[in-house]
Amino acid sequence: MPTFAVTYAYSDSSSAARDAARPRHVEFLKTQFESGRLIKSGPFGPEEAPGALLIFAGDSKADVEALMNQDPFHQAGLIDERTVRLWNIFFGAEQTADQAAERTAGQN
Repeated sequence: MPTFAVTYAYSDSSSAARDAARPRHVEFLKTQFESGRLIKSGPFGPEEAPGALLIFAGDSKADVEALMNQDPFHQAGLIDERTVRLWNIFFGAEQTADQAAERTAGQN
């Protein structure tokens, strides 16, 4: 399954609203991780502009975009900019696919 890099950029002014929506956002991401769709994710460091990087497995860019439209942060209008880009992994591709398969198999 293809891999996609998703980036989120947030406004500093949405910090309080993100804090309020964060439990629903984390639950959404946890569900995606447990299903094997979300491979890795996390916010950028404190010295960076507010945002996050999320790595997803998906059938297509449109598939990942539709999934990300369900993120509570997106639904609440808290993401200033979102990119979804096909990521052709060169080093570590097998490891990433194996880890996702193991996580999905462990749920059964």
